[in-house]
Amino acid sequence: MERVILTAESVTELGVQVKGAVLVAGSHGGLIASFLGADAGAHALILNDAGVGKDAAGIAGLAYLDAIGMAAAVVAHTSARIGSGADALAHGVISHANHFAAQAGVKAGMTARAAADCLLEAAAPLRAPAAYVEGRWQLTTINGAQVWALDSVGKLLPDDAGRVLLVGSHGALHGGRHESALNLHGAPIAARAALFNDAGIGKDGAGTTRLPELDRRGVAAVTVSHMSARIGDGRSMWESGRLSAMNASAAARGARLGMTARQFVALV
Repeated sequence: MERVILTAESVTELGVQVKGAVLVAGSHGGLIASFLGADAGAHALILNDAGVGKDAAGIAGLAYLDAIGMAAAVVAHTSARIGSGADALAHGVISHANHFAAQAGVKAGMTARAAADCLLEAAAPLRAPAAYVEGRWQLTTINGAQVWALDSVGKLLPDDAGRVLLVGSHGALHGGRHESALNLHGAPIAARAALFNDAGIGKDGAGTTRLPELDRRGVAAVTVSHMSARIGDGRSMWESGRLSAMNASAAARGARLGMTARQFVALV
């Protein structure tokens, strides 16, 4: 079977066509995103390094995928808009590669297009990834409002309407699409408030583009700095996240740059 190169805005929205393909996705290169790409059956992955960030969480998926024999690399967040696999393939520059990708010829400084071509010839993964833990935790309840940590926007549920959500995903619209701000199966989730990781903000300020769209919906939304909390880890946001950007609805509630995530949650 001849392998193909495919792009995707997010690994949370993959179809069966991904199986056996080299996938260039707009998601961060952390653990949960890497699991989702591997679990979908991709042959190899190119993701976004999300500024690398706290505890190098933005590239933690590389070692995770090495452990199952899967080739993977990430592009620099300054070279391609996070949330857009098409932009990554067209303009991305590789910043890190794992052992199996390096064996296929991928190295830092290479274009994503050249790296994807190399990955067509990479060895197939040795095994499928182990199941990922649930990725959803109720943290507390404040004045009747539930506060939940989600490792990924892909963990949204209809019941999340009215809740405060600390979402470990990046704060970028998928492919710049307004309807991807905080939606489940195309339907908007009317959260009380939402927090995301800024993924280093990156090219064209992509890492915070969910915020103005959520403002239009009347949802107070902020990002925390990628250096203050691990991307792909909602509980890390609660433990140590500090605000790096906010929309007008959040500012009206008293949100300020540098405020802790816990302080913001108490406000809303």
